[in-house]
Amino acid sequence: MPLRFFLAGLLVLTAVGLGLVGYQATKPPQTMPVAAVSEAPPPTQTVDILAASRSLPAGTLMRDEDFAKRSVSVASLPDGAVKDTAEQRAELRGALLRRYLDAGAMLMQGDILHPRDRGFLAAVLEPGARAISLGVDAVSGNGGLIWPGDRVDVILTQQLDAKDVPAGKRYVGETILSDVRVVAVDQSIAQGAVASGDNSTGRIARTVTLELTPQQAERAAVADRLGKITLAIRAMDGVTDNATRSVYSGDVSPALADGSPQSVRMRVIEGKDARDVTFE
Repeated sequence: MPLRFFLAGLLVLTAVGLGLVGYQATKPPQTMPVAAVSEAPPPTQTVDILAASRSLPAGTLMRDEDFAKRSVSVASLPDGAVKDTAEQRAELRGALLRRYLDAGAMLMQGDILHPRDRGFLAAVLEPGARAISLGVDAVSGNGGLIWPGDRVDVILTQQLDAKDVPAGKRYVGETILSDVRVVAVDQSIAQGAVASGDNSTGRIARTVTLELTPQQAERAAVADRLGKITLAIRAMDGVTDNATRSVYSGDVSPALADGSPQSVRMRVIEGKDARDVTFE
């Protein structure tokens, strides 16, 4: 009797086991929950604007080297910021900076006074100074390479027509003004074109406006009637030499000497003072 119960129990356990195995075999697979993948945030949109490449004082006549490109987000772009485009850079050449800018400071439209704006020359000039324009051509104006902010010497060349003037004295060149500042070049600067001419029109700058004292302005006006005016660009941070001197045709070409003993001229420099001494 106990053996039969044991066998019956064994059969029941076997049936239950086989049933569990069959259920697991026919049970549909369970899918594991998939974690949600978050989308990457869109990239921040930026725009290139112009900033000061170095510290710029108020009154600076701006050049290409005064600008630097700076990228800022579109969301933080203030109204009036100057975007970095070829047109904007050309428009800013020769413009006047109204206020001091630290290096890297953003350039705003309100910081700029353009040459075509009313009051531009008055704002550029130092107190008590005068602005006078002189006619130049492609040669006398240094091939259009003069820009506002450059410093130049003004050279007058004239021909003496008197019959009793020897050939060696017939032509004379004189530096009538030294180390004066250019404040405007023709109207091509105001239009944002290169001073030597607009590539599309081929125009050449015809006038250069200089910042002068009242006495210098009078000298320049008279010189403009006497002969040809030529501008000589000075080196940046060059030594100022205000001495007025004359060079005659005989000094340049010995062939024009009249046969008379030639004078010897020597420049004497004492400290910051310089003068010409002539030995007959």
